[in-house]
Amino acid sequence: MPASLPAPSILRSTALLLGLALGAGPVAADEPDWSAGYDAAQMIVVAVANKPDPQPAAGATPRGYDALPNYAGGDRAVATAANLSSDYRLREVSAWVIAPLRLRCMVFALPPAADRAAVLAQLKGDRRVRIAQPLQEFETFSAGTAAAAGSALPAASTTDAVYNDPYLGLQHNFSAVAAAGAQRTTRGDGVRIALIDAGVDAAHPDLDGRIVQQRDFIGAASQNVAERHGTEVAGVIAAVANNKLGIVGIAPAAQLLAYRACWTLPAQPDSARCNSYTLALALGAALASDAHIINLSLGGPADPLLEELLAHALARGTIVVGAVPPDRRLDGFPVGVPGVIAVASAEDVQTDAAAGVLRAPGRDILTLEPGGHYDYASGSSLATAHVTGALALLLALKPGERTAELAALLRRSQGEAGAPIDICSAVAALGGAAACDQHAAAPAAAKER
Repeated sequence: MPASLPAPSILRSTALLLGLALGAGPVAADEPDWSAGYDAAQMIVVAVANKPDPQPAAGATPRGYDALPNYAGGDRAVATAANLSSDYRLREVSAWVIAPLRLRCMVFALPPAADRAAVLAQLKGDRRVRIAQPLQEFETFSAGTAAAAGSALPAASTTDAVYNDPYLGLQHNFSAVAAAGAQRTTRGDGVRIALIDAGVDAAHPDLDGRIVQQRDFIGAASQNVAERHGTEVAGVIAAVANNKLGIVGIAPAAQLLAYRACWTLPAQPDSARCNSYTLALALGAALASDAHIINLSLGGPADPLLEELLAHALARGTIVVGAVPPDRRLDGFPVGVPGVIAVASAEDVQTDAAAGVLRAPGRDILTLEPGGHYDYASGSSLATAHVTGALALLLALKPGERTAELAALLRRSQGEAGAPIDICSAVAALGGAAACDQHAAAPAAAKER
């Protein structure tokens, strides 16, 4: 483990109280900066029961949660964590509480030369422990494309008189999913989308007014970083329509909650990495925000803690959309969690259509880049963003509709196996007055900013 990792901090612990994720704001200065590097093979995640402390005696000073913005768990849970740390020679790096699951979770660093598998086996057999697992790592699924390599975009132009966004004519994906027809009826107004990803360039002019909340869970040394992957996904979902700039998002009136749980590696600017801890914090924030949709354009191994969090979100009625990984396996996180809507690139003909996977454009997608720029990107991450945008359009049209019903609408809209979703036909099937052709007029509200 890098010697620079700071000592654990109880004060950093994120609280999820009474079913809400509190304290999910900026990371404290003594929290590890995960993007600076760490030895994942020497770290584990352990969860113990977090039971309420006994009520204080009459006349005692109350210990209300309002006075504890960095609540780190009940006394018994904190004591259990300390005992586990002593018994197994573990060092607590971070700790936080997940109130809906009644858990206090800790990231522990193993002692030097410890056998992680052996330690985890012992912890799983310990009656004090609810969850013991490796600190898993996850990655996003996009890459720059050949079309973008060192080439400038052509002069501004548009092929649709309804929209004044100059690069709409280059958005083959927009027409492929019949987004213009759908936007006659709905633009996603009022729908809150938690984008759990790399950093988003909230200052990008084509996201003006779309980012209503932004939080960073990577580390105090790297706050508010704008990165390619997060900005690309945000652009596909919600780039502003008819602002005389750039492109049009699938749901240009949706509200984005940008939660940075992944970071870009210097040698791989097109992709990003996350871990169990950063994703758990971001998912807690998404639960607290009452997001209607959670977009996870990322994936990795099965993860017990993250799966419990997603199961809780799904049980509350939150829609969760995940990307199918390049190896096309559907048994990892998040697409392996029952109820998560899995999305593959329509161009990936090898993905098994019988598995109920939705398809959307994922190759050479023109989208946003940090610094107010535009470029092409490819991958199931971008396909996932199309489906999230489509769900926002449907949800704005019929709030409260169940995830399964909306997913079924989009699945039927694909027509034949391997075809991308047809958002306009899904909107029409839900009762929207959609004119399903590529040159249908946009709603009046979309014609002016």
